Amino acid sequence: MKKRYAVPLISAGISAVLTVSGRLSRGFADFYADNIFPVISTPFAFISGLLPFSAGEIMILTALIMVGIGIPVMIILTIFWKKRRKTVLEISLAVVMWAAAFVFTTESLNCFTLYGCTRFSERFFTPAEHDNEELKQLYSMLIDECNELALKVPRDEQNRFQLTIDTETECKKAMKKASETYPQLKGYYPKPKPIMFSFFMSQMGTSGMYLPFSMESTYNNDMLSEIMPAVICHEYAHLKGFMQEDEAGFISFIATHASSEPQVRYSGCIDALEYVHNQIYENQIVSGYELTAKISPEVQNDWFRFLPDNYWEDNSEKELISTETVETVSDTASDTSMKLNGVEDGIASYSRMVNLLLDYYFPPEE
Repeated sequence: MKKRYAVPLISAGISAVLTVSGRLSRGFADFYADNIFPVISTPFAFISGLLPFSAGEIMILTALIMVGIGIPVMIILTIFWKKRRKTVLEISLAVVMWAAAFVFTTESLNCFTLYGCTRFSERFFTPAEHDNEELKQLYSMLIDECNELALKVPRDEQNRFQLTIDTETECKKAMKKASETYPQLKGYYPKPKPIMFSFFMSQMGTSGMYLPFSMESTYNNDMLSEIMPAVICHEYAHLKGFMQEDEAGFISFIATHASSEPQVRYSGCIDALEYVHNQIYENQIVSGYELTAKISPEVQNDWFRFLPDNYWEDNSEKELISTETVETVSDTASDTSMKLNGVEDGIASYSRMVNLLLDYYFPPEE
């Protein structure tokens, strides 16, 4: 077999073995996460981090252009260039195989295999059953903390939280401080990258994204800067091998919560409060509803805000595909991907962060 076909096939085969091994053997997945992944990911993240733009986004755009232009060109050449038809088909097949092998290999090395390792919560906490009373206590504690922090952060003329810090620097500090307690978080953290086509991310309802094929933490550049500390720490958690969304959200919370900067703590705390608030109402804990009245006007001005006011009206000309369609397709794709990687409840797993918060604040009695 020609090398141009053999190399991508071998690469994809090895990647498949890694992914399956990680899924079938937790011990193998843990060994990979602790000893192999850091050796692969750190130089990869360092190299891509040298670029001022997202290399992953450029890769995606390049792939879309190649598909949009390459397929029609291949068809035209196949029809009209009869003497070179075989060559055209061979080159086209090789290009597709190399591209597919690259994506599958990087996804396997930097994502798929890691889904099988011991969960962060199991390494550092003892899971327990929690009742509605503890959930109410957690809700009350987070409300009190958010109320207190809301008075310590800068505010604009509309009395809304205004981020004034160097977010990248403070997030790196927060993650490194958290690594003192949780060693797997140690190591290099690259510059988080803004996405050029952030409107599309907004349509997807996405604030941040981990790109395994470029080892980058990216964020929606259109979102409110106030939620950036929580978002960036969430994506940084993925860079350290924690693929589960609920765990990345929880790691973001403990990192921001340990920060010495009130703006970082507030960003993480209000994110956690939103999850717990939703769980209170989803569980229909009527006795917990009265706690909502404790939320200060400052916090009420800040929570559940993702995009600037009038964002959709101001950017209506960018909507080439309806936002409803993009969001539906995105949710379906994410849900399917998670379930294929062993996350049985798919995108609903984000809300499991509340369970981790309960384990953190209410550990089982010895």
